[in-house]
Amino acid sequence: MHKVIIIGSGCAGLTAAIYTARADMHPLVLDGYEPGGQLGLTTLVENFPGFPDGVNGPELIENTRKQAQRFGTEFRSGAVTAVDLSRRPFRLTAGKETYETETLIIAAGASARMLGLESERQLLGHGVSTCATCDGAFFRNREIVVVGGGDTAMEDATFLTKFAKRVTLLHRRNEFRASKIMLERARANEKIVFMTPYVIEEVQSVEKKSVESVRVRHMGTNAISTLPTDGVFVAIGHDPNSKVFRGQIDMDENGYIHTHDGPKTNVPGVFAAGDVQDHHYRQAITAAGSGCMAAIEAERFLSAR
Repeated sequence: MHKVIIIGSGCAGLTAAIYTARADMHPLVLDGYEPGGQLGLTTLVENFPGFPDGVNGPELIENTRKQAQRFGTEFRSGAVTAVDLSRRPFRLTAGKETYETETLIIAAGASARMLGLESERQLLGHGVSTCATCDGAFFRNREIVVVGGGDTAMEDATFLTKFAKRVTLLHRRNEFRASKIMLERARANEKIVFMTPYVIEEVQSVEKKSVESVRVRHMGTNAISTLPTDGVFVAIGHDPNSKVFRGQIDMDENGYIHTHDGPKTNVPGVFAAGDVQDHHYRQAITAAGSGCMAAIEAERFLSAR
């Protein structure tokens, strides 16, 4: 029997681990599908407080993990495949192991939707990004491509014009899913060029470990062309890692877990933190803050009983 189990080992989960460990709750952290979360896939992080020269994402995660271990956090690899939140203690299955816990902190994060290209995967963090607010400043006076047709793409393209010389917004259709106001705002920006209907076939160059161009295909004619660019921002949305909880906990139609009074869910003793419940900010520092809140509320929940 555990006092608290934390699902996820990104900023939210590791911060929750530090706080619950220091409260003598002996937390168990289940790493999840993406150990370290999205920071484990990025390079230089310049907006996390306390690092005036920036810090590499994997290094920040590793140091936070060591900090949690120092206070007695136990880590287990693997992803949760089944849960029973109908009664306490809660039951979780990860691989061949079954766990019971008095409180649960869900910090499973959200995974950015990708184009599914091998070149995209290899250049992630080397010119390919899924976070405009994280990486936009690295592309001052550069040419950038933003892929997508929804509000996220319009918002990212508009934001990136603060830094870029030009932003090419590439979408596979002539029509856009974005709201009218977001689309009009992007169209009115002289730095944004619309390119439709096109899809990216390959991001180049994997051999040089940097983005130099994209090979694109016109959806109507299938004509192939090359577009020089210094960076590619994929803005086709995120998927919260919450499928295993569907039907047992309140969430919106996209799978983001509903919380109230901070990190509390509709199930007493179950708390959610980080990108699994936050589709608005999605920053390392806000994830860490919500992990702190979840830990404090879990400790208060146990103390009250």
